[in-house]
Amino acid sequence: MTEMNVSGPPAEAPEDEKNAAVLPFKLKKASATAVAEQSAGEAEVKPGEWEADLPDTEDPEAEGLTEGEDVDPPKEVYPPSISEWMQERDKARQPVFPDWVKLPDQRAAVRKWAVRHYSAMLGYHAWRLPCVYTPKLLAYSPRGAWRWSSAVGRWVFDTEGRALRLASVLDEDAATYLKLSRQRDARVRMRSIIAAVSSMVGLTLALLLWVLAPTWLLALSIAALTTGFGLGGTPADKPLIDRAKVTFRKRKLSSDIVIRAHEAAKLTSKDQTIAFPRPIGRDGDGWRVVVDLPFGKTFEDALNAHNRLASGMDIAPTQLFLDKDETSARRVSYWIADRDPLAVPAGRTPLLGATRVDFWKPFPWGVDERGNPVMATMLWLSLLVGAVPRQGKTFSARTIALAAALDPHVRLIVFDGKASPDWRGFKSVAHRIGFGIVPRDGFDPVEHLVNALTELKADVEDRYHRLSELPLHICPEGKLTPEISRDKKLNMPLTLVVVDEVQEYLQHPTHGKLILELLVYLARVAPAVGVPVMLSTQKPDDTACPSVLRDQHQARFSLRVGSWQVSDVVLGAGSYSEGLDASKLLKSHKGVGLLKGMSDESGIVRTYLADGRDAEKILARARTLREDEGTLSGDAAGETNRTRSADAILDDTAAVLGRREDKVWSETIVDRLAEFAPDVYGEWAELEGRAKADQLAAALKPYGIKTDQVWGKTESGKGANRRGIERQHIIDAVTQRNKKRGDK
Repeated sequence: MTEMNVSGPPAEAPEDEKNAAVLPFKLKKASATAVAEQSAGEAEVKPGEWEADLPDTEDPEAEGLTEGEDVDPPKEVYPPSISEWMQERDKARQPVFPDWVKLPDQRAAVRKWAVRHYSAMLGYHAWRLPCVYTPKLLAYSPRGAWRWSSAVGRWVFDTEGRALRLASVLDEDAATYLKLSRQRDARVRMRSIIAAVSSMVGLTLALLLWVLAPTWLLALSIAALTTGFGLGGTPADKPLIDRAKVTFRKRKLSSDIVIRAHEAAKLTSKDQTIAFPRPIGRDGDGWRVVVDLPFGKTFEDALNAHNRLASGMDIAPTQLFLDKDETSARRVSYWIADRDPLAVPAGRTPLLGATRVDFWKPFPWGVDERGNPVMATMLWLSLLVGAVPRQGKTFSARTIALAAALDPHVRLIVFDGKASPDWRGFKSVAHRIGFGIVPRDGFDPVEHLVNALTELKADVEDRYHRLSELPLHICPEGKLTPEISRDKKLNMPLTLVVVDEVQEYLQHPTHGKLILELLVYLARVAPAVGVPVMLSTQKPDDTACPSVLRDQHQARFSLRVGSWQVSDVVLGAGSYSEGLDASKLLKSHKGVGLLKGMSDESGIVRTYLADGRDAEKILARARTLREDEGTLSGDAAGETNRTRSADAILDDTAAVLGRREDKVWSETIVDRLAEFAPDVYGEWAELEGRAKADQLAAALKPYGIKTDQVWGKTESGKGANRRGIERQHIIDAVTQRNKKRGDK
């Protein structure tokens, strides 16, 4: 350490000993006299009373850097554009009328509630008026009469001034006492006269009523007098009229409660808490709260703390709903319901009052947790519905099918794997329909499903070719339009495929694999040409409903399931991380599920109810519409021979093959089948060459017959290689089938 002399300039050191710069320190607080004395001799300088001029040192690494420059951008205010200004005003503007006034469904719901509520209150009190309230009035009226007479006596004799007169006596204030006594005497004299006159008048009126008044007026007067005395004698702690409504638990939400909930959920810290970008306010039957979480917290953190947030707010988890705000990763919107909204039924389906439905447009399917209508559409998508038994899965899917039935230009294909009565009514409108998996009366519903799906696959393939070949003025973009679907000559109507309890068909020992392949193809390809597919199952696992089929569905609807893993299977991988967990739904939430993929938003749907009688009324109206429009077809019109076995294709193919024909093209066989049985194979003949081969291959595949390349000659005699079958394969399949029948 170099020792410095602060009293004056340092002595000069030899050149070789100058190893440090010794600098003079200036006194910070020194007068001229002090400076002179210091220069004469050594002066004591206290720490803190001196300062030094240090020379600037150059840092070679700091070249080009400047100190004190602000890194934040300059705060420049630019005037907003007129569009930005209008957008901000639109966001800040509150609606003039609430939703229950603007929306017809909510207006009807409020009206029904008001009628139900006040009629119940009226009936409640009307029954208790003669049985409860009248006996109470009679019991309390003597007490009321005594209270009234006592009050009149105290008023007449001026008892309220007695305390003042006693006080003047105790104080020995004679002047004040005499003054109060004279005042009391005057009051008693006047009030006694008033009371006497009133008594005479009242007694006279009572005698007149008793003698001259009619019975009804006398009874009314006695009832009024008794009621007045009874009300006056009613105890304060025992109200005369009972409450007709028990109010449920509802409290006013405050910022303190919300902050407490986030603290309990460990979403805040000592240094950072939540912020409220907008005031807390009512939103329907609940409260809307928008919160900015501390920096570093996200919507996923709040979602994972859902139960703890509900506990911190002292409500049930089913009353708290979280919505993601796209403006910020840390902004969360909460809706806190006054009571569990999912336990409230959505009501009867509006389809009961609909004359017909345009299936090209969204139709009412249910309401969300706040009572807002949820519109459904099945265009260009496939829908998978999953749930545990007894949660309303079939009724929810059937509501969509009922809407399709009310559009006479929509073709319905309905199959029910459990053969329940829920779908029986669709026999009057469905183009193809089947129930269960057990053959009855020579009819196999599984084979009927295979034939229907095979027929539909060929129709889908044919639609792609025909749409691409239609003129531009009819089909501008090569896509199905409402006009094309309703043109009977083009024969490309919207076709809704419904398979309830699909796992029963997929697990069929003979046709299960083929049904899976056909459904995978239709769910993936068919919606684009106007053939939406809706499947429902209570076993969405890989064994009963493989992922190769589930993954083809763009829309998913999950009612209550056993665990969040099963919910993820139904709604799609990653749904749980998005806040969609159907396992949180309660057993009492019938017909309530989570909808994903039908629109840009995912959320809760409380589906409308259509019970068996409602479905019967709607289907009767749908049958009439189809008969008037001439669109009744298939099984509903009796166009299919229902006793025909599915394996009849083997006998028919063997019948159209010549004994000397070892190998024949598939196209040729299809043409022969159409001539052999036009009612069955007539539609096959209208297909193109490749579609004919695919149709025949799909029909023969369940029996182990494959189509291979076969050499043959065209009508002009030119040789060609095309898909075909061998006659020996047909014979072997027929022999094996007959052997199995003999064993049975």
